[in-house]
Amino acid sequence: MKALIFDCDGVLVDTERDGHRVAFNQAFAKNSIDVEWSVELYAELVQVAGGKERMTYYFDQFGWPDGVENKETLIKELHRDKTDLFMKIIESGELKVRPGIQRIVDEAIEAGMTLAVCSTSNERAVRAVVHHQLGPEREAKFSGIFAGDMVNKKKPHPAIYDLARQELQLDPAQCVVVEDSRNGLLAAVAAHMNCIVTTSTYTAKEDFKEADLIVSEIGDDPVNITLGDLKAIVKKRVSH
Repeated sequence: MKALIFDCDGVLVDTERDGHRVAFNQAFAKNSIDVEWSVELYAELVQVAGGKERMTYYFDQFGWPDGVENKETLIKELHRDKTDLFMKIIESGELKVRPGIQRIVDEAIEAGMTLAVCSTSNERAVRAVVHHQLGPEREAKFSGIFAGDMVNKKKPHPAIYDLARQELQLDPAQCVVVEDSRNGLLAAVAAHMNCIVTTSTYTAKEDFKEADLIVSEIGDDPVNITLGDLKAIVKKRVSH
């Protein structure tokens, strides 16, 4: 095993539940809209791709705020506020790192492995999560952060992982990817990389049959995954 690669949203932090959902609610409050999306409701809403589309879907289903003259303008204003508020949440350090992430990163650093993040989310947000949630010292040990518009196709297409392989000169068989969604898993598998899944709040019921290992979290107490477990996955594949 030569490299450990992380997705960002749902893997490093539970971004949808604790970041995006909270920022949407803050944007509603800022604009005096009496709406609050619960964790349970957001499980339905997160199935709608895109923040603007998500709000439009919600208001179409449950009613638009009183006095709205232009729905498109309202959605654009809310989304702008939501994006700014989301960045403030990240930069404040409020988002909690998922259990076991810092530990496994430290173990990989100690072992001299290549570390990277592969996310097709907003690059500014991904870099902010790595900086504020993992800390500057760990951030400095990452060889690459691949995000945003660096590729034309998003997961489940393997483009982001193929880019990391090319840029960092990696052998896919010697890489382990940590994902939390089926789309992410399929992207890693299509890039011929080993992949474990740490399910997040809104992905627990997805199909992960192609994964090398599935856990609820990497874990600190108890520890569910060690670097030794990941090495064993790679060794088993290489020996075959």
